[in-house]
Amino acid sequence: MSREEQRRAVRAMREGLIAELETLYGAAFEKLASQDLGEGGIARLTQLLLRSREAAITPLQEEIEAPLITRAPQQPA
Repeated sequence: MSREEQRRAVRAMREGLIAELETLYGAAFEKLASQDLGEGGIARLTQLLLRSREAAITPLQEEIEAPLITRAPQQPA
């Protein structure tokens, strides 16, 4: 597999993980909304879920959006 193919495969995997995490967190928020936990309990769990989601997804997104760093051109001697 060429280097470019590897990069594309890794990017696709990151994007797939983000999509799976979004689905998982969406289901968790839906489940939380249907529970009778009281406003305080729901607010605390919602805050924890939001922090968890951000911590899980942000590094994956940042890596996708990071510029590709390549070697500097060789200087003539």
